[in-house]
Amino acid sequence: MASSLFWAVTSVLLAAFCAQAPAFTNIQTNVCKWCDYSSPICEGNVCYSNCSLNSFCLLSEEICVAIWKQNNGSVSVRTLCHHPQDAVDNIMISNYSSTECVMVPQPTEEGALFICGCVNAHECNDKLIFEKGSNGLLKLQSKDVLPVVVISLLPPFLVAVIATMAFYLYRTRQSEKQPKHRGPKRTQYQSLDMPEGHARGGSPNDYRGKPVAVNREALADSSTTCGNSLNHNMEQLPIQLEEVVGKGRFAEVWRARLIHSSTGQYETVAVKIFPAVEYNSWQSERTVFSDASLRHENVVQFVSAEERMGRTGSPQREYWLIMAYHGMGNLQDFLAHHVLSWAELHAMAGSVARGLAHLHSDFSPSGAPKVPVAHRDLKSSNIVVKNLRECALCDFGLALRLDLSLTVDDFANSGQVGTARYMAPEVLESRVNLEDPEAFKQMDVYSLALVLWEMVSRCDAIGEVKSYEPPFRSKVCDQPCVESMRDLVLRDRGRPDIPTSWTAHQGVKVLCCTITECWDHDPEARLTAQCVVERFNAFGEEEDSQDLFNNNQQQLTTMCVETQAHASPSTSSNKDTATPVEEV
Repeated sequence: MASSLFWAVTSVLLAAFCAQAPAFTNIQTNVCKWCDYSSPICEGNVCYSNCSLNSFCLLSEEICVAIWKQNNGSVSVRTLCHHPQDAVDNIMISNYSSTECVMVPQPTEEGALFICGCVNAHECNDKLIFEKGSNGLLKLQSKDVLPVVVISLLPPFLVAVIATMAFYLYRTRQSEKQPKHRGPKRTQYQSLDMPEGHARGGSPNDYRGKPVAVNREALADSSTTCGNSLNHNMEQLPIQLEEVVGKGRFAEVWRARLIHSSTGQYETVAVKIFPAVEYNSWQSERTVFSDASLRHENVVQFVSAEERMGRTGSPQREYWLIMAYHGMGNLQDFLAHHVLSWAELHAMAGSVARGLAHLHSDFSPSGAPKVPVAHRDLKSSNIVVKNLRECALCDFGLALRLDLSLTVDDFANSGQVGTARYMAPEVLESRVNLEDPEAFKQMDVYSLALVLWEMVSRCDAIGEVKSYEPPFRSKVCDQPCVESMRDLVLRDRGRPDIPTSWTAHQGVKVLCCTITECWDHDPEARLTAQCVVERFNAFGEEEDSQDLFNNNQQQLTTMCVETQAHASPSTSSNKDTATPVEEV
């Protein structure tokens, strides 16, 4: 009897265990494609993300998500892990229980937008399935739709041709009626500060004209209404392009001559040229530059923004930004070939901090109210060297005006952008507080810390000066992806190395303390850009690197310790600023 009872109980327990076994097997983590941007490959009604990166989702509840966008003829796909109960790009994912990623169209004011979610299949957000004809690109390739499109567009095309011919004839007759003796109409523009030193790639004998003398005092004292304005003249500025001096993802930069037609003299300027497909990037940067209060000695001077026809007879239009030219190049290239003295480091690094503080400020130097601006892509290659004492911030293509009229949705739609190497931890983690505009400024301060570290690493006051290296160069590749920086900065709390030998110089010691406070993992514990400027002002303007801090060493060290003590208590145990940061 006892034996029968034992086997009966054993059978019940085994049955219960088998019934629970599937619950254990369902515990798994999704593996998803994870790229902020990729160009899809489409065939029929199926597209592949063309993303080479993947990642394990941190939570078992997270699903694989793909977002397909078409805007101004370009198509991009974003892939990631995401919790289905949270909105992504202000969109809630409605159907995510399938192992296939079936794209669902979403309402949008610009271009086309599709989104999908899937689970329980590795990299299921790689293959994107559209309903037949739902993909905007596929519609254009359909043999059935093409004749209808051609017939529909023919009438407005004919109307446009007739209107263009009528306008051309009208302008031709008007020009014939103008008096023949009138001189050429002059275009007004503002004089520029000429860079110190020779321009790259040319000598004085290469020029037919003579550089224009510049009234520096008048330029410095001019009101904010004079600078950083658009060219509203009907006539374009007389620009002669000379040589490409830089090229980026969105545009290329030329050295050019701005010619005075009346005298034949000229000024050297920089022209940033955007192709037609990058109109939005040009428009964003122009919007930032159009604010007259942006003008500052440590922000590159803006002259004009123009829309022009292609230079090679192409019907595609080009979009130009015309700015001051500085022949010493960007800060990254300069540091690669020059070693700084302490006086040069103090002056140039202070000017970078002043430029960023001006962007972040609510007031212009004259005291007039202004809209703060977050740069969002601050790095040494986006800073130009004016001379051995001064730098200027440039490249505002990703900048964001922190207007009080903007909503949380506006900030969310602006995207979390920048260069992966210089991204703050909260950007890498996609945890930016969009309800607080100050969060965007704190991201810039983190990037500023890395730029200051680059400058210190090339200063002779630290002792042995090694060859230039960008931040984290020993741990990541030349162009690290977001995933690599996440592992280094978030998981390992990595920061660039600050050797003990650097702190032998008292000025560099206080500057390194400032740097470590600026790259704190907690955004709210970082210094503000204005506070960094005040630190530089406290250093004084003496240029003798040996005697600079003999009389006020104790005062500066106390200031550094007191500032650290005011950091957020909630993060003091995790701060990277407590001791010199070691490389991971």
